[in-house]
Amino acid sequence: MARLAGICVSMKVYMRSKTKVLTPCAAALVVWALAGQAWTREPAQQAAQQSDQQAPTIKSEVSLVNVFATVRDRKKHIVPDLKKEDFRVFENDQEQKIAFFTAEKTLPITLALLIDTSGSEQNRLPAEQDAASRFLSQVLRKGDEAMVVSFDLDVDLLSDFTEDRAQLQRAIHHAQVNAGGPMVTPGTLPSGPNGTHMYDAIWVTCGDRLASEAGRKALVLITDAEDFGSKVTVEEAIEAAQRTNTVVHFLLVHDPGQGWRPDIAHKIADQTGGRVIEVSSEKHLQEAFDQISEELRSEYTIGYYPSNAARDGTFRKIKVEMTEKDLKALARKGYYAPKG
Repeated sequence: MARLAGICVSMKVYMRSKTKVLTPCAAALVVWALAGQAWTREPAQQAAQQSDQQAPTIKSEVSLVNVFATVRDRKKHIVPDLKKEDFRVFENDQEQKIAFFTAEKTLPITLALLIDTSGSEQNRLPAEQDAASRFLSQVLRKGDEAMVVSFDLDVDLLSDFTEDRAQLQRAIHHAQVNAGGPMVTPGTLPSGPNGTHMYDAIWVTCGDRLASEAGRKALVLITDAEDFGSKVTVEEAIEAAQRTNTVVHFLLVHDPGQGWRPDIAHKIADQTGGRVIEVSSEKHLQEAFDQISEELRSEYTIGYYPSNAARDGTFRKIKVEMTEKDLKALARKGYYAPKG
């Protein structure tokens, strides 16, 4: 916790014509300390009624682990209309009893769109903005909320969570390459004249904004996945997503001759249950957004009460398997147990 106090990130917020500075350090640290976002507390009586109407066992302080999964067949097509019996869930190689399951496609989504505005994105940014605008118009439905963040030298919050599509469109088109300038809080995240603080952007978005949100949470990055100057590590960025049960998707874009890090994108996405789509040209950008949109609308929700009830704060590995061997589930690889 002491180390976290030295790496708090400030977001500069652009809302219409006004600019204000947020200092989410306290909130982020409180959220981080509460490592229970991967666990949803609810009365065991209610959960028991959902899983088995004939067994109204009442327990107290029971923690339900939620896992969001997308299933594809051998041809990479998404498979809808599966049942609880089609899934098996393991924690640290021990099979768990599924207590809650739904394929409800109307469950609200909380979405964070992160746009890389470092110098390497100069030539692609207008096309990315247009495609992102269409993506949000397509994917958002009543009850959904989205936010827009850009990152280069700074992590800039262009729009906080809202259902207002017009505000989101303005925020997307407000993104500018290296527009951040000097750090909002000089010295907090030191860097040189160039930087791409992708890890910081993931860390602060999950730890400060998504941590307090419920339900399905997703983070979509448009980037070449190169990071320069972040204070936090890639492992800490992954941990922030895992603690807040956030699925991270990458639209991996880059110009010929420019650097990119597909290995980093896959590392983050694999650990959080997301996908990486390599975009080779502008014309394929919208197709990539369409795939992510389909992914977001085709998730199964699986909940279980872990057989290991110890509140020890340890990382627990999760594996989701299908009873049908031709099917493959995409889900996060683990979570952090609550502590204390």
